[in-house]
Amino acid sequence: MAAILNVRAVVRGYRLTPTVSAELILLLDEHVSSVHSRTRISAKPLSIKTQELRVRAICAALVELREGGFALASPWNLRRKHIEWLVQRWVSVKQSGGTIENKLTYLRALADWMNKDNLVGTLDDYVDRRENGLARSYVAEVDRSWEANGVNAHEKIAEIASTCPRTAVQLRLQAAFGLRIEESFMLQPVRAVNDIDMLLEVTRGTKGGRDRVVPIEEKYAVLEAAARLANPLTGSTVPADRTLKQWRNWYYYVLERHGITKSGLGVTSHGLRHQYLQEVYEKWAGVAAPVKQAGKRPDAERHSQAIRRVVEAAGHSRPTKANAYISTFARQERLAKPTPTIDEVRSALEAAAGNKSHAALALGISRQALYRLLDAA
Repeated sequence: MAAILNVRAVVRGYRLTPTVSAELILLLDEHVSSVHSRTRISAKPLSIKTQELRVRAICAALVELREGGFALASPWNLRRKHIEWLVQRWVSVKQSGGTIENKLTYLRALADWMNKDNLVGTLDDYVDRRENGLARSYVAEVDRSWEANGVNAHEKIAEIASTCPRTAVQLRLQAAFGLRIEESFMLQPVRAVNDIDMLLEVTRGTKGGRDRVVPIEEKYAVLEAAARLANPLTGSTVPADRTLKQWRNWYYYVLERHGITKSGLGVTSHGLRHQYLQEVYEKWAGVAAPVKQAGKRPDAERHSQAIRRVVEAAGHSRPTKANAYISTFARQERLAKPTPTIDEVRSALEAAAGNKSHAALALGISRQALYRLLDAA
């Protein structure tokens, strides 16, 4: 049976009117664990963590509306003007594009539960991302792997093991199999191994409920080390005397203590996943990933095959998601070119009769880069 969040306890922690609170609880009781996604492929219900994030985001938005002068008597009174006001508020306080998109996703789920399918749009429906500094790039421009930042993963993890063997073994799992942090916490090393096919079945803590399998190859020693530290009750490597939240806090404390932060050594544990997926690409493409700036390209067929392998290993649904880890050859070539001067930009615009797309093409840069240069002038 799926775990369901105690929505009453969460909702009553917010300053909502009794009527709004009661009607919201009715909606949440019925829908809080249901999936609302265009890309999720698993039939499994949402995790307790995601359920709580969803409830808190919806409650916080309703509180913000009341503080903004909108006296909603019921969640059913939610209108487009309310969503527009919320987005403008979030933009004005400099929330990131990703944060706002997540909030809109939660509100879109609420709207769908009330059969108001077109009530909540995407961020692009409300603001110009470029003008508000909310443009997001899904193509890596810098190499976030530990290797690229001068950190020897084997040596650093061995150092961390002296402080906390469990944290170290979770880092080893991330490095060996490209696991996300949550996946490394919740992996059950004994149960997840498929000895017949020599595959690791990643099914717990996955993003979007997308289960996947990862080749074990010669990495059984990592799984054996993890199995020795497995919690006898849950089978994961999270100790029995800590909740998942408590363990997460401890995990980040240990990493910070050893300099594994952007402000410390310039890397995070997520960089191990980047490193693993870059290695997957190189294995199948026969050349280094584009983000390595090695200057060599594979033929189109090998590149496509390598991209597919990266996406499968990462547990994503779209080929373009690979770009977040390995970048693209086009982006790296563009970054390697010297930045045009403002005089060159103006000359290109004049030659293109003011057409920014044509001017950017002539300069060999993106239109977004052209805008940035003009804004900085």
